[in-house]
Amino acid sequence: MDDLKWAIARQIPHLRRFAFTLTKDPTEADDVVQDCLERALRKRSLWSRKGSLRSWLFSMLYRTHIDYCRRQRRLGATVGPEVIDTAIHHPPDQDHRMECRDIGESLDRLPEEQRVVILLVALEGVTYDEAAEILGVPIGTVRSRLSRGRQALRDLRSPTMQHRNLRRVK
Repeated sequence: MDDLKWAIARQIPHLRRFAFTLTKDPTEADDVVQDCLERALRKRSLWSRKGSLRSWLFSMLYRTHIDYCRRQRRLGATVGPEVIDTAIHHPPDQDHRMECRDIGESLDRLPEEQRVVILLVALEGVTYDEAAEILGVPIGTVRSRLSRGRQALRDLRSPTMQHRNLRRVK
């Protein structure tokens, strides 16, 4: 295995986590990661060794995700009954799980551009420069989307937290 293949393989857990946050479905996330890795290995000659490999892979993963979403919209994706049954039969029973669910729901309400920037910076720990490179936008746009996204999350979360605190008092 050459050095580039080894370096790409080390990024797979990060790619899987980012893909899962984008898709919310482990199977779909694995498909997106596999397509991304296949594309990366096929086009490895295009990677300039001056830039960050991680940024290059994340950018490719994000573009692959966008392509996948477009394809699903054309095909008319559906949710199977097993997904609905799981959600109905396994309600969260701990405050931590409810908090995570609420954060996830709040993230889902954000516009895609803001959500992706927050996930890259907060979850994956990429720098603003790397996020700008991954998304193909200026760094000022990343900062703006991040600021607006964080404020939107605060606005979305405050009524939920107030409601939960009132419910505990009762």
